Amino acid sequence: PPFRAGPKRPLASRYAGSARSRELLMDILLVGASGQLGRALHGKLAQLGDVAAPSRMEFDLAREDSVRRGLNAARPELIVNAAAYTDVDRAEKERDVAQKINTHAPAVLAQWAAAHDTALLHYSSDYVFDGKGRTPYRESDPAEPVNFYGETKRAGEVAVAESRAEHLIIRTSWLYDAQGANFLRTILRLAKECNTVRIVEDQIGAPTPAWWLAEASVQILQRFLERRRSGLLHVATAGTTSWYGFAKAIIDGARDRQLPLSVAEIQPIATRDYPAPTARPENSVFDLTRLQTEFYVNPPHWRDALSPVLDDFADAADKP
Repeated sequence: PPFRAGPKRPLASRYAGSARSRELLMDILLVGASGQLGRALHGKLAQLGDVAAPSRMEFDLAREDSVRRGLNAARPELIVNAAAYTDVDRAEKERDVAQKINTHAPAVLAQWAAAHDTALLHYSSDYVFDGKGRTPYRESDPAEPVNFYGETKRAGEVAVAESRAEHLIIRTSWLYDAQGANFLRTILRLAKECNTVRIVEDQIGAPTPAWWLAEASVQILQRFLERRRSGLLHVATAGTTSWYGFAKAIIDGARDRQLPLSVAEIQPIATRDYPAPTARPENSVFDLTRLQTEFYVNPPHWRDALSPVLDDFADAADKP
């Protein structure tokens, strides 16, 4: 089932203040703090307690001994795993590394969490679906990945779900930020370098910025830790668009902020005309009913959520 009730045992967390404020004070381990989502989460999670954010060298997800050593040193009451091997095309070649990070490491985190009465928040992807559905995907819909990256993310979900840990798996889609390697930064680079940019129009989804996902995650965690019901949750912005529509909005927003651009034309193309070596899902749209009705999160429209990211990018571009 998408959600199941957790065992009637207390988390090792402490509530402080009045019942009205219900401020959680916890020891939190943030895995993947240097990634685009991890950077956004770091400050937000401080609302829930003390955050330890080890570096990749200190907490190497490709090595089980490093993961277990880091867990035993931190002894967290909440683990937030924002790390992943996300290069979809390279995952087809570097299968061993992708599997270690996306599948084996979450399994180790979940096993440790189960053994130490620790809660686990794990992030997953729209790529667990084949994208052939014509309606938004619900948490209960069957997962059928079309590439190895998606297979590793799905296997990671299964490993977490089959553990005895109190867990929440958040699936999100089309994650981006003003920093890091992502679609927004690729489009802005191409728009600066090229006269014409050709973008796929027949793949749809909801672009989700790291800043908003981090804010939503804290609200979701507060609800999750109170209810202690493990399961899956789809989290993304509202509305849908294609990669072409997203690219056009990015370039239009960059022009509004007077960023230097060379692009004169944005051409929509079909997936079959784009030379990608790896299959992608055509439909990455989520049903957000559970997010809204059970966790009381009302996501912004993707266009509105894009503006602060472009502001951050423009501010950084203005600095010498």
